[in-house]
Amino acid sequence: MAGESDTLTCKNLPNLFSSFVDTFVDFSVSGLFLPPSPSNSDPNTPLPTFNPSPDRLIAVGDIHGDFEKCKESLLLSGIIDATGNWSGGSSTVVQIGDVLDRGSDEIKILYFLERLKRQADKSGGKIITMNGNHEIMNIDGDFRFITADSLKEFSNWAFWYNVGNSMKALFSGNVDLPKDPFRGVPVEFKGIRKEFHEGFRARIAALQPNGPLSTRFLANNVTVLVMGESVFVHGGLLANHVNYGLERINKEVRDWINGVRGDLWRDIGRGRNSVVWLRRFSHELAESCDCEALEHVLTTIPGAKRMIMGHTIQGKGINGACEGKAIRIDVGMSKGCINGLPEVLEIAKNSEARVLTANPAYQDSDGARVVRIGGRAGLGVLLEDDRRKQFQVKA
Repeated sequence: MAGESDTLTCKNLPNLFSSFVDTFVDFSVSGLFLPPSPSNSDPNTPLPTFNPSPDRLIAVGDIHGDFEKCKESLLLSGIIDATGNWSGGSSTVVQIGDVLDRGSDEIKILYFLERLKRQADKSGGKIITMNGNHEIMNIDGDFRFITADSLKEFSNWAFWYNVGNSMKALFSGNVDLPKDPFRGVPVEFKGIRKEFHEGFRARIAALQPNGPLSTRFLANNVTVLVMGESVFVHGGLLANHVNYGLERINKEVRDWINGVRGDLWRDIGRGRNSVVWLRRFSHELAESCDCEALEHVLTTIPGAKRMIMGHTIQGKGINGACEGKAIRIDVGMSKGCINGLPEVLEIAKNSEARVLTANPAYQDSDGARVVRIGGRAGLGVLLEDDRRKQFQVKA
């Protein structure tokens, strides 16, 4: 007669097998084994919109499907070691969005960042990922900036995802199979070469609202983040966005990605004045930035002294405008953009900031391009002096 423990094991067998299949599929897709999820990961927990300043904060700009540049950016600040594992201790990393599009390693980067999140959690550190306009576009079915190689990556994901579900079906009746994300997705697409149809279909299935990859990797991204004195947003914030509510924006984007909300407020994800598309504070020419509007926005967010943005490529590297109140960190690092050399922004708790760069023409002995507290906003204004000299900071 079987004992109670044997009976319990038998009852758990389908779920254990399902977990094994998920691990098998993850590895087949990404080549990575993911550590267990944090025990406190509750999908109903409000997203972390307002946070205190960490002792050390690293801000990473747009990645756009370039896995090697992603790793190089994190290596610059010691966040990962040479093997690609977390080595950042209690540091906090903010990736400001636009992992998707223009490159061929989008899914690989999503898995990589997820693994680092779990490793960081065990070390007292944190990785916070954000939604950019390209995440919003893909969930919305706008694939203008995809590549042929990325479609191959999604086709590969679809193959292993279906293999996993077929394996789980062996326990039909005992394992809850996910809803088929391919149901209702067209098989052919007019105007698209036939060899790409499979990849298009897989991409739609994966990233649509309530899709397997969108809910898993993008739904819990924040769209707006306040970290001490710094406001992070992909494009920018205007007064009407703050009045609408920053926590409300994060909640509505998550609900939309999870398929429990029909559509987004236009000023979050569509149009040039939306949260993820705005460029009024990120023009490469500092004098073209709307400093008056930025100052007004910052005064409406308690404790905010600066806005840190991606979205607009800064050919001269990470820089500031509006007396350091606007910090622009998209350096176009992806080969699908301008193939820029990676740079990251580092902020200490006392607001001392520096830019860590892969460009040897700018590096000092510590691998930094800027080391300065100055300026009322805590960062000063980063000004280009000479292509072969360090940037100077106007206090």
